[in-house]
Amino acid sequence: MRQEVEIELKNLLTAAEFTAVRTAFRLDDGAFRRQENHYFDTPSFALKERAAALRIRAKEGRLTLTLKQTRVDGTILETHEPLSPSEMEALLAGKAAPRGVIAALLIEMGVNPQEVRCFGSLVTDRAEWPHEGGTLCLDHNRYLQSEDYELEYEVDHVEAGEERFLRLLGALGIPRRPAPNKIARFYARKKEMEERR
Repeated sequence: MRQEVEIELKNLLTAAEFTAVRTAFRLDDGAFRRQENHYFDTPSFALKERAAALRIRAKEGRLTLTLKQTRVDGTILETHEPLSPSEMEALLAGKAAPRGVIAALLIEMGVNPQEVRCFGSLVTDRAEWPHEGGTLCLDHNRYLQSEDYELEYEVDHVEAGEERFLRLLGALGIPRRPAPNKIARFYARKKEMEERR
């Protein structure tokens, strides 16, 4: 188990802007790595109500269960626990519940770990590289018969990071479009699809 505070600045991109960023930073297909996120909540969306999120990420052969909790200052506290393939399969099938530190944190939040279910998956092709004291991530996301593109900037300090991010977007001719996180976009799309039925 490990914990970290995450400060991410996000900007949604059009397909043309995604291509422009790839060109500007000379990112070929080999720069991108695939990761798959499986999202969890209770049937009543208890985690979403508490500005929290739970996911399993499969990336480069590693499986990690992550609980994201929004803190008072707007930063995100992430708690990570490694999983085995059999643990992941059991969680995805609803035959097991989160255990250990993450289960304890869920209970502390008033969420019953036994009620947690997988609601779906999102696949991301991501390139990441260092940029002015932070890390830039260029993402192409596919989920629920849709796709989107985003540029993320992971930084240590919000104000300095925002200044550098705005300067970069300006240099690329991309307007600032703050983006909800991936899980929020996933749930918005899921709701939209359900309302069409």
